[in-house]
Amino acid sequence: MNFLTLVLVNLGRNKRRTVLTLLSVTVALFLFCSLRGVLDTLAASIRVGSETRLVTRNRISLIFPLPKAYVERIRAVQGVGRVTWGNWFGGTDPVDPGNFYARFAVDAETYMPMYASDVEIIEQDTPQGTGAVPAGVDPKLAAFMEERTACIVGQSLFKRMGWKVGQTVGATGTIFPGDWTWTIRAVYHAKDPAFGEEAILFHWEYLNERGMGGQGPVGWYTLELSQPERAGEITRRVDELFENSSAQTRTETERAFQAGFVSMYGNVPFLIGVIGLAVVFAILLVAANTMMMASRERTAEFAVMKTLGFEDAALFRLVLAEAAVITLSGGIAGAILAKFTLEKTGFNAGGLLPPMTVSWATVAIGVGIAVLMGLTSGFVPAWQASRLRIVDALRRLN
Repeated sequence: MNFLTLVLVNLGRNKRRTVLTLLSVTVALFLFCSLRGVLDTLAASIRVGSETRLVTRNRISLIFPLPKAYVERIRAVQGVGRVTWGNWFGGTDPVDPGNFYARFAVDAETYMPMYASDVEIIEQDTPQGTGAVPAGVDPKLAAFMEERTACIVGQSLFKRMGWKVGQTVGATGTIFPGDWTWTIRAVYHAKDPAFGEEAILFHWEYLNERGMGGQGPVGWYTLELSQPERAGEITRRVDELFENSSAQTRTETERAFQAGFVSMYGNVPFLIGVIGLAVVFAILLVAANTMMMASRERTAEFAVMKTLGFEDAALFRLVLAEAAVITLSGGIAGAILAKFTLEKTGFNAGGLLPPMTVSWATVAIGVGIAVLMGLTSGFVPAWQASRLRIVDALRRLN
């Protein structure tokens, strides 16, 4: 009988305890990797932002708008290619107010060409007119472009809500009061899941006319650079243009802009990490207690094995290996289960996050923690078994 076979046979002596311990480790590592997955998802949402695009917003806060008149002055800055703009609409679902998803008003003629490399139109309605679209706009968006109250919906949201192209959807306004309706004319798919598909995009002109009285304040501007190597200089020049205005600006890379949103979570990432480690520590205590119980029950067996010639080091390795097999098996199962379950189901915390992702680095950390749990929980009983004297073991049986 080889060493591994001996380990497996010993683990099978009390199958219920072994299975329950393995399941507890699996659940613990599943929870740990799932919580770490939130951090991975937030990091991915930052990386999806481009370093070749800049975002200009109000210096005080994103909730304060900027004048629409800024757009021509920004376009005139050397090194700036295209400029687009948008507003956060807010709003709630009139049927289920707790059903959260984003709604953005965008300048479609400039927004869609700028993000053509990030999204693709996978379903669209048939246009009623000629089907002509502005230069750079995907021809599939012809029906959307010809209708002021049309909208584009993310694929994930479209499927979750069971909508159909041509259907009218609504929202109860919060920032912009009233009952709003849009007609779905196209569905987009994000090439990078971190871009997000839980959103509605509609025409900024519609929001301007109905919700802002034609005054045209803008939530933010996005600048696509024709000379990305001059991003730092362009950032300074744009902000200097409005240094003495009533609405001063702050310009930063799109990636930095995304990072600003993540920073709004405050200490939540830290708390997630602490909770994950607390779960692991609790299961470590369970595993350690299980191994101690198993070791005490096998005192006579260890004495017999020593009588048969097993060395202290062999017993030490045997007990330690048993603990490692349980925790490593549970750790691998929990970490892999977390990755594929969360990614395949597209879980997004009710629309609060992009579709969650669990990186392979997180899986590796989970497996490493499982190995550490095995070594930690098995060390003391392994040490006791290796130091056990045959006479003392037999005396305990009397």
